[in-house]
Amino acid sequence: MGRAVLETAAERDDTTVVFAANHTPTDERVAGHEVRSTDDLPDLLTDHAPDVVVDFTGPDSAVEYATACAGSGVGFVTGTTGFEADHRDALREAADRIPVLWAANFSRGIHALGDALAETVETLPGSDIELTETHHNRKRDAPSGTATTLLDRIDDASAADRDRTYGREGEQPRDGNEVGVHVRRAGNVRGEHEVLLAGNDEVLTLTHRAESRGVFAGGALDAAVWLAGRDAGWYGFEEVLA
Repeated sequence: MGRAVLETAAERDDTTVVFAANHTPTDERVAGHEVRSTDDLPDLLTDHAPDVVVDFTGPDSAVEYATACAGSGVGFVTGTTGFEADHRDALREAADRIPVLWAANFSRGIHALGDALAETVETLPGSDIELTETHHNRKRDAPSGTATTLLDRIDDASAADRDRTYGREGEQPRDGNEVGVHVRRAGNVRGEHEVLLAGNDEVLTLTHRAESRGVFAGGALDAAVWLAGRDAGWYGFEEVLA
């Protein structure tokens, strides 16, 4: 994702990359930029004074970088997922000092899917619901942050609480109030999410598939442009799209 952000930024007129950093720096230049060590992040923030840092790393490092940004007064956009409660609390603390924008997915199509899903669940309240998500074989968190966000949209639109069943094995007759959640990890799949609703002799499937990581990189840069100069606080990608 870091490479995708740099390559996408190089094609835009509304963003300028002032530095790039990774926990394992490389001599290779990416989209014309030297990749520095994130150990140097405090100095890089001081020397280059960016408006916003865009982060796609891991929960611990995202919190570390957000804290550094808070100390330097730099906005923070992150697409990292897999946060535990203490990570979220730390990000919220940073948001007391700087603007912080988090999204599990920076695809405009995924957000359209979420809106359509909420309306569909309300329209078909008695449907059985199954969610399947597929990502590349190196993705760490399961289910994905996007899948979790879609599950939350289902919960919000449902008249009754729905239990989440993660995969099935053995004898497991379906509970009418459950949502089946299925995770696949294979190859270099960028991201695919499918929600199946079945009932009353009809089946409806809502699907989103990302063909390129550039989809997410472009959305993250849209968020960075939108966030620059805003007041400290906690923001979401839906506000960028409003």
